[in-house]
Amino acid sequence: MTTDIKARAFAQGIPWSTEHMSPTAFKSWQYFCHERTTAFAAPNDGGSAALPSSKPARMRIVQGVDRAVDQRGIKGVIAGVAGIGKTSLLRTLPAEKTLFINVEAGDLSVAGWPGDELRVRDWELARDVTCWIGGVNPAVRADHPYGAHHYKRVCAEFGDPGVLGKYDTIFIDSITVLARLCLQWCKAQPQAMTANGKPDTRAAYGLLGLEMITWLTHLQHVPHKNVWLVGILDRRHDELNRPFFALQLEGSKTALELPGIVDQVITMAEVKGDDGKPKRAFICTTINPYGYPAKDRSGRLDTIEEPHLGQLMEKIRQSRRDK
Repeated sequence: MTTDIKARAFAQGIPWSTEHMSPTAFKSWQYFCHERTTAFAAPNDGGSAALPSSKPARMRIVQGVDRAVDQRGIKGVIAGVAGIGKTSLLRTLPAEKTLFINVEAGDLSVAGWPGDELRVRDWELARDVTCWIGGVNPAVRADHPYGAHHYKRVCAEFGDPGVLGKYDTIFIDSITVLARLCLQWCKAQPQAMTANGKPDTRAAYGLLGLEMITWLTHLQHVPHKNVWLVGILDRRHDELNRPFFALQLEGSKTALELPGIVDQVITMAEVKGDDGKPKRAFICTTINPYGYPAKDRSGRLDTIEEPHLGQLMEKIRQSRRDK
């Protein structure tokens, strides 16, 4: 045990000097090494944020040559009206490398799709699965959600996160339904009750915003995996009766902050083709003639792209020199 801890401590840059330690101090030192080298270290192929193996955990300067070859995951949202075919985009992804997180139970359009599926029906499971995928969030306390204790518990329950190594893409359908599940959970929390035990709607929606943003931010930091969130698009009118489009989400905070968290905001819509006939397409840029919500952080997409998620990601990844 001591030899194993010594080797792991050395790999993490933890000093090994125990000659003058008392038995009690030595036990505390062992616990510290164990927590630092296991609770925050993620499997190399599990998709979690692993700490550098040869440098202290608090800082690492990534060299330019490393950034050039680093295959970072793409995080995005696909919005569209109900029935436009958002879920069927799964068929444009390699089944063996895609994990479908089914929240909506509206998977009839992909009934024959041969990929793996994970079904989520409550907010606590959604949060646990996200912690399992994303690993420990070093910015929170160990006993908080997405902290070291949370990660340790979900790994014990779900198993080795190394099984996630075979997936390149996480496809979540849908964030619209997930926000409803989160709101239901928030309304049942003590923070959403008044001193008299009555429901406090304002507090519930405040907790909803906090939970959803924390969940989204954790997904944003999942390295080397693409994460796509599917949501329903609403057509609404402002106070001057002017039409506009917005993602259908409970509360206002998530909808306002979501575009700043993800890399891509894509609207899947029906447009007229060159032959005048309607066709489905991706609207990808903020400035577009349709008024659809869209954003392209990569700067490599045209306003209208083919509704093929695999091809879209390939185009995002290609270098600007090859464009």
